[in-house]
Amino acid sequence: MTSINPGTLGQFIGNAAIGQGGAGGTRGSASSGDRNSWYEAMSRAWGSTLDSQAAQITEMSSAIGAGNDQPSAMVQLTAASLKMQFMSNNAATSQNSVGQALETLGKRQ
Repeated sequence: MTSINPGTLGQFIGNAAIGQGGAGGTRGSASSGDRNSWYEAMSRAWGSTLDSQAAQITEMSSAIGAGNDQPSAMVQLTAASLKMQFMSNNAATSQNSVGQALETLGKRQ
């Protein structure tokens, strides 16, 4: 089972908890170019997770191409591909939801 990298997740949670505070506790910028934003940390965590799943699919596909074309291998590849689709949809949904929430917060200020 592929999971989100604990280090990346911990960094995400830590950064969100401290609010990206700089000197004096002021909140830092959350622009797309800010490498320390929690939104970017979330994106990186999803990206890392999806990369890992894609590598697993590539490995399985290569094994099938090299002659391991047993039905069980094909079913496992299909399951891994469906898992990738599920994870990708969830990544997009979470990114969109957080983006809309940030947009709403921006309009209120």
